[in-house]
Amino acid sequence: MQNHTATALPRETRDTLLILATVALVLLPQVAYLPVWASALALCMLAWRLWMVRQSQSLPGKWLLAALLALAIGATVLQFRSIVGPEAGVVLVVLLLVLKTLEMRARRDAMVIFFLGFFTLLTLFLQSQSLPMAATMLLAVWGLLAALVNAHMPAGYPSLRQLLRTSGLLMLLGAPVMLVLFLSFPRFAPLWGLPAQPNQGRTGLSNDMTVGQVAELAQNRSVALRVRFDTAGQQPPPQRLLYFRGPVLSHFDGRNWSSNPDAWPSTLAAGSPLPASGLGNATDYEITLEPHQQRWLLTLDATIAQPEAAVRRLLPTTDLQWLTTRPITEVLRYQGQAYLHYAYGQQLSSYQRNQHLQLPEALNPRTATWAHTLRTQHGKDDTAIIQAALAQLSNGNYTYTLQPGASTSAHTADEFWFDRQQGFCEHIASAFVVLMRASGIPARIVTGYQGGERNPVDGLWTVRQSDAHAWAEVWLPQEGWMRIDPTSAVAPSRTEQLQRLAGPSTLLESTVDNVIGRALLHQLRANWEAINHRWNDWVLNYARSNQSDLLRALGFEHWKATHIAAWLCAIAAAVLAGLAVQRWRAQRIADPWLRLMGQARHKLEQAGITHASHLGPRSLAQAAQAQWGDESRQLQQWLLQMEQWRYAAHSTQTPSLTTLQRTYRALIWPRLRTP
Repeated sequence: MQNHTATALPRETRDTLLILATVALVLLPQVAYLPVWASALALCMLAWRLWMVRQSQSLPGKWLLAALLALAIGATVLQFRSIVGPEAGVVLVVLLLVLKTLEMRARRDAMVIFFLGFFTLLTLFLQSQSLPMAATMLLAVWGLLAALVNAHMPAGYPSLRQLLRTSGLLMLLGAPVMLVLFLSFPRFAPLWGLPAQPNQGRTGLSNDMTVGQVAELAQNRSVALRVRFDTAGQQPPPQRLLYFRGPVLSHFDGRNWSSNPDAWPSTLAAGSPLPASGLGNATDYEITLEPHQQRWLLTLDATIAQPEAAVRRLLPTTDLQWLTTRPITEVLRYQGQAYLHYAYGQQLSSYQRNQHLQLPEALNPRTATWAHTLRTQHGKDDTAIIQAALAQLSNGNYTYTLQPGASTSAHTADEFWFDRQQGFCEHIASAFVVLMRASGIPARIVTGYQGGERNPVDGLWTVRQSDAHAWAEVWLPQEGWMRIDPTSAVAPSRTEQLQRLAGPSTLLESTVDNVIGRALLHQLRANWEAINHRWNDWVLNYARSNQSDLLRALGFEHWKATHIAAWLCAIAAAVLAGLAVQRWRAQRIADPWLRLMGQARHKLEQAGITHASHLGPRSLAQAAQAQWGDESRQLQQWLLQMEQWRYAAHSTQTPSLTTLQRTYRALIWPRLRTP
């Protein structure tokens, strides 16, 4: 019934509906990244165009279209202060695509829509290169190709199944060419590796930390990075030692911690050694880092030698960080060596010491008084002061929680130590560092991730945003910087057993757990993450080094860019030659309907119908009625069925072309004119 309803529509109406459905499919994945007003405007214009099709209304005039175009451009300028740039450009392309549907009158307008649709799909890689996004784009390309095939079949009434089958075959035929180009085309920096826009929302760690920020990340289960350990001859490190170092924060204004600009690469020459040395054996690891729009890498603490990252230049800082020259906007893979036990920064200048003792004046007076008491009790023994603070955290009924409550006090350390006595890792680390500085011990905060879980499918360790963590570093004479994790004193299970706090389950999460089961859900997630990592590993991280290895494996030991160019040109020439041969064959093979009609016209001319080669089926049927009367009733009926098959909507009563061919062979023709 549904197919009958679709085929009952006029051909022009059905073609327009197919194009509108394809445009909607192209725009659907863009909705998550477009401003709300842009998505709403595009939806309204598409709905308006659909209403015009269904109600057979005329298209809007050029003045109304000009007003809509001005509205789209003006709104874009108000949103982005420009029409130049990736975000503003994508919004304009999307709106222009929808606007084009409002003036679609001829076949050339449909062609413009198709190519705008392909370009709109390409812009999705500016936002995400994930496997689900690639699958969504593949589906949209299939729809665009089906509509394009339909536009190149102006005669007849091709079914949707036929269009999808033809376009799917075209995609399969193009897949080998795509694979060859992907493997052999010279590797450049990806087109979508553009600088992040200042108004673009970001998730993850940042170069500063306001108390409460990491608590928001702790409920985010998305993947931050994946780690592979080289286990040949060595065991992977225990989970409690998996600290992935991110931004180091040393400046404090009372509530906000920020990084120290003096520690950034301007103070170190590129490639110069870090002021650290490893103790014991190094741990080899490989990290696949998800894009976080920042310049810093996450490295296993402590990575002293420069990690190996293809197509990236890395710079060290004096805080044991590694930075890239531009923000990380695509999945990045790199290898490194970490010393889980290390000595770092034994020498501290007076300037650096003062920086790491800096505290805002007149804030946290109770913490300062307690720090003075600890210094009086323990004298110059900094280690004893640290142990006293950790003992207070262990035995003072402090609570590790995701919901410490809103804070309005400017004395954040006092509030944690003496009033609320509860908080997340950032509250604990911040209060601890303030106490250390007030006691005269240089200290700072390190943010990053701690722990992770091993995927049983591929053996990789997955570190999520919920593993975001903040810990402290204190400086002791003759020993240098030491990692102190005060959260472990409050909640040892956080680092020892990798137990994470979780927010209350939603109704959907509870339903999924009850229907699928937690164990099965965990297994499904592990399999999906393993597949996603293969996508990152084999596709997104296919770099020049991988290409070189592949070419050498194929026997190209001394390949050059000119060799690759010649190879690609040869392949392109072969493909073009194949297309030319296919087109030549298609021109030689006539349309089967036209061939059948040609045979019928030839016979009718022999039977005495003048100008039969220039008449259509209905005119031929009328000529046969005039010349032979009811004697040609069967021939007339066949001619009208031929007209219906070619020019009318197909229905269950319309004979197939195969049936018409059989009927033609069984026709009893009027007596032919003898020459």
